[in-house]
Amino acid sequence: MFTQEKVWCPYIGPCDPCPPIREKVYSTPPQLYIQFQPPNLPQWSPKEALRMGTLWPALYSPYEPRL
Repeated sequence: MFTQEKVWCPYIGPCDPCPPIREKVYSTPPQLYIQFQPPNLPQWSPKEALRMGTLWPALYSPYEPRL
């Protein structure tokens, strides 16, 4: 399944002075996977586009902060 959130497991050295971070999570925005803008993409209304940060729903990437 496609997800915009990826997980990376960094190398943990035997002599690292800090507690290890076992998993690092990063986001890959949808524009990385769209090589060109297809014609007739659906659009949000101007008010909703300002709230979402993009005019096209295909390029929307939600941000969910981690606690």
